Amino acid sequence: MNALILIVEDEEDILELMEFNLSKEGFETMGFLNTKRVAEVLAEEKVDLILMDRNLPGTEGSEFIASLRKQGVNTPVIFISAKDKDQDIEQGFERGGDDYLTKPFSMKELILRVKAILRRTQKVSNEGNVTYRDITINPASRTVMIENHSIELTKLEFDLLYELINNQNIVLDRNYLLDNVWGNDEVYQDRTVNVAINRLKDKIDPDKSKDYLKTVRGVGYTLC
Repeated sequence: MNALILIVEDEEDILELMEFNLSKEGFETMGFLNTKRVAEVLAEEKVDLILMDRNLPGTEGSEFIASLRKQGVNTPVIFISAKDKDQDIEQGFERGGDDYLTKPFSMKELILRVKAILRRTQKVSNEGNVTYRDITINPASRTVMIENHSIELTKLEFDLLYELINNQNIVLDRNYLLDNVWGNDEVYQDRTVNVAINRLKDKIDPDKSKDYLKTVRGVGYTLC
């Protein structure tokens, strides 16, 4: 079954162009000019990816995604926005984005990023549980438990933690993580990894008492 991509874009010509190009690549699409029906659709349909503008009528796009994350919705999200300052991009990731594409953008780059996200989020196999210290990951149900408490992670954060635990005692450099977690290092930057690592640390060790992850300066990341 082809991946279903939900697009929220208030400029109708851009929305139609995105739908056309994604359809040519074999994806199914659902397009919306605002967020009014998005939560309802997500509850009814198995959506594989959300493409979300930020400058929308009514609810701002990243605020809407942040509210979905609080409700436990972990569908991967690519923000597509004219908000292109470093703090805007960082805010997008902090509010639950898995990637960020600034306007104007090429359809070729959009397709590359969509395919990279889908490769990453669909690649985790249904193997048995993996563990590290008091962390237990179930790849089949995509759940994470720490000291028997469930931890809510986005798909990106889950795959990042899964990759780190599967490579215990090895320092993983940024290029390795871009290749094996994001799926295409040509369309991402080092700061993408840095932001994701910091966000993961905040989720699994909010009071900074366990130090699960260590940054090896100039090299990459490893489990402590």
